[in-house]
Amino acid sequence: MQFDPGCRLCPRLSRFLDEVKIKFPDYHARPVAPFGDAKARLLVLGLAPGMHGANASGRPFTGDYAGILLYQTLYQFGFSSKPESVSGNDGLKLFDCRISNAVKCLPPQNKPLTSEIYTCNTFLQSELTQLPKGALIIALGGIAHKAVLKAFGLKLSSYKFGHNRLHALNAELQMIDSYHCSRYNTQTKRLTPEMFQQVFERARALLAER
Repeated sequence: MQFDPGCRLCPRLSRFLDEVKIKFPDYHARPVAPFGDAKARLLVLGLAPGMHGANASGRPFTGDYAGILLYQTLYQFGFSSKPESVSGNDGLKLFDCRISNAVKCLPPQNKPLTSEIYTCNTFLQSELTQLPKGALIIALGGIAHKAVLKAFGLKLSSYKFGHNRLHALNAELQMIDSYHCSRYNTQTKRLTPEMFQQVFERARALLAER
């Protein structure tokens, strides 16, 4: 199923977005589309839009704390034209990279229900089938990791999540896990800039090999 900017398949999320739009009329407050080239070899997958980030700007990881480290790192490794993503019309471009979320709509308290993750997985399945041979997925956090496995019909027990852990999904696609670049993870040092850079350094090397 292709991404639908008017999707209302999840009643709880749809009601919540309606409420947010009333409170913040200038916000995007709709499903957030993936950003970047659909034919890119690198897909960076997060959890869901943030209230004052992608939900406001309409671009994944744009306008909130989680996007700061991500776009700095993408720029450092040549995947982005700028080190900072300010708004959906700031002219930033991605190179051989695409950013998306496992859940396309803002969930209350940043916590989607399992049923909502499963419903949105149909859109993720469509995205993953469009990836070219030799593509690589960076899963930011456990939920993104599990969403990818579900989309491929793979057993969770066979692919344990671990920071900078590499998984072969099939003969053509690989996935690297990373702790999510959230404020909590970076401020508690669970994820340091160096740890995050190591993930993208590995990704760049793997893409160069393939």
